[in-house]
This record gives sequence, C-alpha cells and structure tokens, in this order.
Amino acid sequence: MRSRSMIMAAVLMVAGVWSLSAHAESTIRIGVLEFGTVNWELDVIKRHGLDEKQGIQIDQVNLASNQATTVALQAGEVDMIVSDWLWVSRQRASGKTYTFVPFSSSVGTLMVPPDSDIRSLADLKGKKIAIAGGPLDKGWLLLRGLAERNYGLDLEAESEQVFGAPPLLAKKAMQGEVDAVLNYWHYSARLEAKGFRQVIGGNEAAMELGADGPISAVGYVFDEGWAAQNTETAKAFFDASREAKTLLRTSNEEWETLREKTGAEDDETLQALRDRFREGIPSRPLSEERDDTAKVYEVLAEIGGEKLVGKAKRMAPGTFWSILVDGS
Repeated sequence: MRSRSMIMAAVLMVAGVWSLSAHAESTIRIGVLEFGTVNWELDVIKRHGLDEKQGIQIDQVNLASNQATTVALQAGEVDMIVSDWLWVSRQRASGKTYTFVPFSSSVGTLMVPPDSDIRSLADLKGKKIAIAGGPLDKGWLLLRGLAERNYGLDLEAESEQVFGAPPLLAKKAMQGEVDAVLNYWHYSARLEAKGFRQVIGGNEAAMELGADGPISAVGYVFDEGWAAQNTETAKAFFDASREAKTLLRTSNEEWETLREKTGAEDDETLQALRDRFREGIPSRPLSEERDDTAKVYEVLAEIGGEKLVGKAKRMAPGTFWSILVDGS
C-alpha cells in the first residue's frame, strides 16, 4: 500500500513539473515602452482573450526607454521587444541571432502648418526643420536621399536642423518655432488633428527610392535561439497579434475603448490616430516586404554610412524571421 502511494506521489510530482514546464514555455515576456503604441494591440489581445484562445500567456514588462528594451532583451530579462530592422541587422552582422516580425509600417511624416508655403522637399531650402530620432533617423536620411536625387538639394547643408524629443518638437511646431517637423507617426497624427498638413512620409520616400510598397518601421524582435525552442508559442502570439489588428482595422468601438490609452484629448485626435494606425497595419507578403526593406537598407547605408549600419553594406540574412517568411 505504501509502495502504491509512493508511486502515485511520484507520478503527481512528474505531472506537476511537466505542467509548470509547459506553462513556462507558453509564456512570452514582452518588454515595451509604457506609453508605446504596441500597448494598444496588447490591450486588445488581453481584453478579448486572444492570448488564452491561442494557449499562451503574455507577461508585459514596462520599460523606460528604447535602450532599456534592447538591454533587457540582450540580458535575457524579456523574450521579445519592439524595435527596428536596422538594429536587428546590425546585431546579426556582429554575430547575434536576433530576428524581426513586422508590427507597423506607420512611419515619421514631414508636417507643416496649414498656411505654410512648403509643398515639396525643394521648398525646405533655408528652412528650419525639427527632426525626432537624431541625425541618423531613417526618415530623415530617406528625405535627404530623395531631395538630393530629385532636386540636387543637400538638406543637411542647406537647411537648419533641430533635433530633440518628439513631444518637445511637436510643441515647437505648434508654437511656430520651426518651419517643418519630421516626427514619429503618432505625434504627426496629433498635429494633423490640429490642422497641420503632410508634405511627405517616410514610406512615400522609400517607394520613390526603390521600394515597391510600404515597409515596416518597427516590429517584434526576439532571438532565434528562443524561437527555436518556442516556435509554436511564437507563432501563436503572432496569430493573436493578427486577430487584434483585424479588430483595430475594422471596429471603431475598439478605438473608443482605447481612447484613454491613446491619450487623445478630442475626437479629431482619436480619429487621426486610428486612421494612421490602420494605414500602418502590415498587409503585404512578408517575403516582398523583406526584399523591399533590403533595398531601402542599401540606400540608408549609402547615406548614413558606418555610423548607421556598421560595416555591413547589405541587410543581414535572417533579419526577417525565416519561419514566417517561408510560411513553414
């Protein structure tokens, strides 16, 4: 009798260990900025139980800055973050095995006041331009490349640039302290709601420079080693992500629920944020987006040089997660 009890106890212990292990493998720790737009998607996933439907659990870790997210990923404190493909490619070129799945193609947009005489890049000569992201911002480099090609205009030399934090630059634009502002998409959407006008967006510039369609600015980034051990969990997360994007694309009610999270102070701002977010939902085959991103990478490498991309002149193979690219 005692022997049977011991056997049953051992079986229950093994079952418990297996259950804990299965739970651990189905949990994804995602490091995000506390007020980042990816939170909107994660909120939809959790509120509608899309994670439970896919048999996964999302552990959201709020972090203070983009640098903090990359540090957390490299330290193994989180499994996944949101970053861009330039960072992933540079890491892969140095021997790391991070990879990328698109989240959004919404990118920075050059905005001007409604009464501005700026209609094209050619009109930026001699103007004061506020730029978020610093001198190596992808959008700024693409605008520089396009201005040089189309108008023979060296924007870096023939305009005045002001670099700073996105909220500060948006405020400067509202106060008329700059002639134009190139800001992250959600700050541009807020300016749009105030009557500002779009001159050109980063994806429009990318397509004029060789891309066949929009490419994602940011995406989910994780290590291939982790993904190899948790392939089904990772796929399940991206299935949940797609379902959430479908709701955000089709349901205005979802945006009413998200109003507080977006920080929209009025209906016009909420609508602008909703419409621009929807425009950025990736819809192209991943292989096409990967190939176009590789083209844009070469343009950026030529303009930004080693400071931007390191020594690699071409996007590193595997920058986009091959499992999804190949559809396997």
